[in-house]
Amino acid sequence: MLTLSSVTLRRGPEPLLSGLSFTVHPGWRLGVVGRNGCGKSSLFALINGELATDEGDLALPRNLRVATVRQETPSTPQPAIEYVLDGDSELRAQQAEALAAEEADDAGRIAAAHERLAQIDGYAAPARAGALLHGLGFAPEVQTRPVASFSGGWRMRLNLARALMCPADLLLLDEPTNHLDLDAVLWLQQALVNHPATLLLVSHDRDFLDAVTDHILHLHAGSGRLYTGNYSSFEQQRAAALAQQAATHGAQQRRIRELTRFVDRFRAKASKARQAQARLKMIERIEQVAPVIGESEFSFEFATPDRLPAPLLRLEDTATGYPGAAPLLQGIRLTLNPGDRVGLLGPNGAGKSTLVKLLAGELAAQGGEVLRDPQLAVGYFAQHQLDQLDPAATPLTHLLRLEPTLSEQAARDYLGGYLFRGQRVFDPVSAFSGGERARLALALLVRRRPNLLLLDEPTNHLDLEMRQALELALHEYAGAVILVSHDRHLMRACCERFLRVAEGGVQPFDGDLDDYARWLRDSSRRGAKAAAAEPAAVGGPVPAAVAPAASATLEVTVESREDARMRRRAEADRRARLKPLRDALTRAERTLERAGEDVRQLEARLADEALYQPGAEAERDQVLTAEHEARARLAAAEQAWLAAAEALEAAVPQGSSEDAAGA
Repeated sequence: MLTLSSVTLRRGPEPLLSGLSFTVHPGWRLGVVGRNGCGKSSLFALINGELATDEGDLALPRNLRVATVRQETPSTPQPAIEYVLDGDSELRAQQAEALAAEEADDAGRIAAAHERLAQIDGYAAPARAGALLHGLGFAPEVQTRPVASFSGGWRMRLNLARALMCPADLLLLDEPTNHLDLDAVLWLQQALVNHPATLLLVSHDRDFLDAVTDHILHLHAGSGRLYTGNYSSFEQQRAAALAQQAATHGAQQRRIRELTRFVDRFRAKASKARQAQARLKMIERIEQVAPVIGESEFSFEFATPDRLPAPLLRLEDTATGYPGAAPLLQGIRLTLNPGDRVGLLGPNGAGKSTLVKLLAGELAAQGGEVLRDPQLAVGYFAQHQLDQLDPAATPLTHLLRLEPTLSEQAARDYLGGYLFRGQRVFDPVSAFSGGERARLALALLVRRRPNLLLLDEPTNHLDLEMRQALELALHEYAGAVILVSHDRHLMRACCERFLRVAEGGVQPFDGDLDDYARWLRDSSRRGAKAAAAEPAAVGGPVPAAVAPAASATLEVTVESREDARMRRRAEADRRARLKPLRDALTRAERTLERAGEDVRQLEARLADEALYQPGAEAERDQVLTAEHEARARLAAAEQAWLAAAEALEAAVPQGSSEDAAGA
């Protein structure tokens, strides 16, 4: 299909890629991965004919049909579905030929044109285009709207649909999931699995790569290496290779010890069982890919918040929306406590970002109550957070505006942890890539020490290593997290429960992301069946076989509303009764976290080789004594936490949906 032989691409005087050689065979699904700036997009531009090699050769078959996603969308009055149909150039050529033949009244040309249209399935093209748009989130009633009426993110979806409409031999997709919600990502995943073209895909979404690819090209240090298998297979193969190199296991072993210590303490407790299970999975993954983690330059952590009140925030039958319009969401009931990890599911436009803005205080309630603890400190990463950065300001300026009393050296030290080093701290944000801007936005967010994190698509523009660092940091974060993301790996690794935002409300989703994917498929089938049955039902009586089910549904609905009123009263009483126990548990958790941090710091000091040099005996003995005392405090704190957790667990009625952690 295509072959690169000793290819070199330069960015200015320096080589971006050097000596790159690989071959892609027909039918391959090749994922291209690597850090931001390593040359992935430049490689695609080379294959697409937009760049030429500085050295080496690129061999492509003649008449190769290449489809790619356009980066710009014209602001045109053309209907969206017609814009997508333009992606099939042969279809449009044959349609034009048929029209010209009819105008010329040439029966032979007319027959030939329509025969060719039938051969390329041209008569079904509008239906195919409509199915593509529907899968990418465009409701049928908006598919005829002009392209100019859509926002930038929706226009990128139109470009993606247009690329998929093209009958291509080679499909080039550069970050196709960046402007999609989770529902659309799941649809696109299945569409690419079934697509007949050879695929080259740039993505930082692990689960997406795992589902779609069968080979991985890893670009690193100016070169590339081809691996057989999906992303998880590549990661394990690379870890095995790196394990033979310089020792990278110190940080990994410390991380495993921390996670194992948590699991050993809490895995038998119902109130922490899900957190313990999540950390067990983390340990398994870290052990598999430890050298990869050890090689990463990027690592950060969320500092422990100054206050961790419980609950942090509560919504009571709350409605919200935008000023001057009817509420988009109603009847919201949600309680957030420190340690909660909540993922939001639902289609684009259903209100996920609206709910997050309500929690952040950027939208007012249009009904019900929003009860915020006076010590609530919110860290909000919005979908368009990067637009909030001052393009003329430097990273150093941004940080000093946030914290004017910070010294320049302390600010530079902090920014260095986010890879803004040397001259880079003095460069204006306007010169930064999307990944660098996202990294700066995260650095500023972390610096505020929030006790409630609201993350609305935080992984857009983040490469895999930065996503991995964010995942690790969220595991150790002591506050509550609300996460909206199309990155299923991050959602699966960090979220312990899910809420579905749809149809004007917010409801718990009982299941994991695999259950959600199955639920979406089943819902789609049910919707198709209902649409097919609808014409028969119009104007006629309800069939006898259907009537009992409809009646039962009505009775359940009425009963559930009464049950909801009774449940709300009971929950209010239960919260008042459990509050002292929750407060005691929160205090015990804070004490436990401080004791654990003391032990970790002293362990780090004991790992310092200088303590074991001649003349350091007194200092070493002092540190050993302090470490022994800290471990004793940790053991006492663990016992106090267990006692508080058991008291709270015993007070929660058996079978209650509310566990002892206050979910």
